[in-house]
Amino acid sequence: MVTLAAQEPTARLPRPVPYLPLVTGSLIALCVAVFLVGPVSGLDPLYGTGSAEACAQTLYYHRWGAIPAELLHNAVLPARLAHLHHCAAGGGLPKIPALSVLTAMFVHGGWLHLAGNMVFLFVFGAMVERRIGPQAFLLFYVALGYLATYGYALFESGSPAATQTLVGASGAIAGVLGAYLCLYPKARITSLIPLLLFLPLRFPAWLVLGFWFAVQWLSIRATDPATPGVAYAAHLIGFAGGFAFAWLLWRGGARRIAGLLGRVTGRTRH
Repeated sequence: MVTLAAQEPTARLPRPVPYLPLVTGSLIALCVAVFLVGPVSGLDPLYGTGSAEACAQTLYYHRWGAIPAELLHNAVLPARLAHLHHCAAGGGLPKIPALSVLTAMFVHGGWLHLAGNMVFLFVFGAMVERRIGPQAFLLFYVALGYLATYGYALFESGSPAATQTLVGASGAIAGVLGAYLCLYPKARITSLIPLLLFLPLRFPAWLVLGFWFAVQWLSIRATDPATPGVAYAAHLIGFAGGFAFAWLLWRGGARRIAGLLGRVTGRTRH
């Protein structure tokens, strides 16, 4: 299933005026720019070819990506554990594990990885940004990226995946998907279904995103932790966190909890 566009219910639109999602657009532009100038895009001849290019990519991921074991111990892994023994590590500023979570959100593992993430961010990010505001959206995006990455580190603690590099904005974008589902559960999403010859069909958000969540959940059981691949656990953690944050902060969940606690304490006092 390929998502093309998401539409907000007409009744929820405050005004029929255009909205320019500056934060969403800036995040997409920054991710694309970082990818184009990095060694993974293959566009810069200075990185060389063959083994030289492979080493440049390995060092690039290790320098700017997030490694679960480093996050949990707040210390950089030795080159032996980080699989850099065949590459000569260069100098530069020392790596800060906590900061690597932020830098990893702008590093991607290939053209398809970048394109897939940016499509989802473009489709769903603009609507969430419009609903909660640009400043809140930026803080929300970064916070969900950290939540998903550290949650993934805890989930993979002690497994072979704990020493593998994690890159990409998938955790933060999954948080945006969760927020969208919470804020616009009845919105219609236009999708292309490969099994139906890519015919564009419209489905409610709860069905499309619920199906996406189920796929991520089932994929965890089918994934070998010793083999590098997609961090499905980070997707699930980000999605759940985004839904919870949106419900608490922008759907009145915090007020409902406070009111419930007030009623409970009031009954207890009497």
